[in-house]
Amino acid sequence: MEEEDSPMPITVPSDTRVGHIHLKVSDLERAIHFYSEVLGFNLTQRYGDQAAFLGAGDYHHHIGLNTWHSRGAGPAHERAPGLYHVAFLFPDRASLGAAVQRVLDHGTVLDGAADHGVSEAVYFRDPDGNGVELYRDHPTADWPRDAGGHLAMTNTPLDVAALLADAQ
Repeated sequence: MEEEDSPMPITVPSDTRVGHIHLKVSDLERAIHFYSEVLGFNLTQRYGDQAAFLGAGDYHHHIGLNTWHSRGAGPAHERAPGLYHVAFLFPDRASLGAAVQRVLDHGTVLDGAADHGVSEAVYFRDPDGNGVELYRDHPTADWPRDAGGHLAMTNTPLDVAALLADAQ
């Protein structure tokens, strides 16, 4: 029997990015307030009291919020399948620090903060219990690599006070 050729692995183009997230929320007004007034995204469109879209800069939306199946519901059970967290990439350390300061000023408690070697990240929950990560990448040239040249991410504590001091 002749051995069949292995199929070519399926890959997406290297410049593919996550375009947006769409979250089920229990209270649309509260979610809009959090993602706009605390995190700083612009409200770009609204569908009455059922859905809203928010973006950074002039982009149509990075975040969709809706109450179609979740109005008034409590947070999903922690061990249920679903979104672990959404991550928002900031362009630099100063803008990341400023965003984290707004989160803390809002009274949101951080779940953690880490330097992963490739990035600095801060973790917390939005008002509906959805996990949120705010992070910034280290320069690619500084990413940790093993002897074989493979990425070797780390998980060391991030000095949040120093991050906040660098805020703009």
